[in-house]
Amino acid sequence: MKNSRGGEVIVVGSGVIGLTTAVVLAEAGGRVRVWAREPAERTTSAVAGALWWPYHIEPEALAGEWALASLSVYEELAARPEETGVRVVEGVQGETRLDALGPWAARVPGLRAATDEEYTGTGLWARLPLIDMPVHLRWLRERLRLAGGTIEERTVTDLAEAGAPVVVNCTGLGARELVPDPAVRPVRGQLVIVENPGIHTWLVSTDSDAGTTTYVFPHPDRLVLGGTTDDDAWSLTPDPAVAAEIVKRCAALHPEIAGARVLDHRVGLRPVRDTVRLEREVLPDGRVLVHNYGHGGAGVTVAWGCAREAAELARPAASA
Repeated sequence: MKNSRGGEVIVVGSGVIGLTTAVVLAEAGGRVRVWAREPAERTTSAVAGALWWPYHIEPEALAGEWALASLSVYEELAARPEETGVRVVEGVQGETRLDALGPWAARVPGLRAATDEEYTGTGLWARLPLIDMPVHLRWLRERLRLAGGTIEERTVTDLAEAGAPVVVNCTGLGARELVPDPAVRPVRGQLVIVENPGIHTWLVSTDSDAGTTTYVFPHPDRLVLGGTTDDDAWSLTPDPAVAAEIVKRCAALHPEIAGARVLDHRVGLRPVRDTVRLEREVLPDGRVLVHNYGHGGAGVTVAWGCAREAAELARPAASA
């Protein structure tokens, strides 16, 4: 973006990818407008478990770099958790070995094999950013406002509606129809929110035989319990039977969860694609269209790295 200071940019999409990209562009001097189909609180990002971890995202090498760039930002933001929603919390990624991870893992401070006391079975201990997404999205909106950016509620049916010299497509699952890109598909995730009975560490445990991943993410006032990975499922209605099973699996890891009061049920549709689409198009009329979508369940993890690359791609065609 450094070559287009002062240029008008429209970012389509108001999830964590869209807002983070808008912040980077605005702070680089762009006149940024975000077109949002719905408020950030109703996006998939708002219900994300939001533990930093490069989770099922390709291309692996690039995703690792995007994730590490984001990790550095989140570590800084964790100094102001009440404001930013970011805390660094310790926990265990179960059924995971260092030698099974990409090169990015060697650059994560303190990542090591879990001890028997920390986890029964093979796992990795780490101190990682855990993000309270409603707080973080509000903070991103305010940071964008302070940088001079604006947010408009607007439903877009064709990217051609955005008449700015630079348009950045951060529509997530919406790109399936908007681009159109049938390679983007939903992977449904259901969560249960319960009162926190005193758990301070996060835990992710995978049962390959059952095909389930169970996680417990602690916040001061609540626990986020998960989860599900339902391919090509579109329903946003919580399933009571699935919720009961999630609580049961989490209680097997932390028995005190069994008696915790349920506060809420949430469902989100991860915008999964075989590979993230982060690329630039020069349109026939000379305008620039940058695509930044398809991050699956790792959008929070790679948000800042992808936003910075998108900003570099968002130079007007004349300066490319």
